[in-house]
Amino acid sequence: MESFRIDSRMYMPERKPVTIAGIIFQAFPVDHSVRAPAVGYRVSAGRVTVFYGPDLLWIHDRQSALSGAEVYIGDGATISSSMVRKIDDNLIGHTPIRTQLTWCQKEGVPRAIFTHLGSEIVEGDERSLNSKIRQMAKERGVRVQIAYDGLEELVK
Repeated sequence: MESFRIDSRMYMPERKPVTIAGIIFQAFPVDHSVRAPAVGYRVSAGRVTVFYGPDLLWIHDRQSALSGAEVYIGDGATISSSMVRKIDDNLIGHTPIRTQLTWCQKEGVPRAIFTHLGSEIVEGDERSLNSKIRQMAKERGVRVQIAYDGLEELVK
């Protein structure tokens, strides 16, 4: 990142709530890639909290990150296939939607939206894949939606 020209560079501290325009942001470390590190954001505005982690393998302190969240916005790179690899001692990649829905179930997050969609979803049969994902979510007591351009309503 140091090689990119950014006129006003600011750093988001991990796990420390930062208020911007009345909205509270808290960055949680996530595992994803050694070349493209990422964080997930817990975002709270008024009485609503969402967790946004669209590119990840693992959320560090997942319980704190998802506690009280009404919506989880996650990584839709794959539905159930593993995209996890190991480079040196580091696991990298993307956690399947199925696993993330289980995280929501375990942490009591009632709704999930998936973005950062992989070819399995983008090139697949929309009707059958949506049915498969909805069934996985239903089994876990989570309402689910696949993100699309122009999406404004969180979850129907």
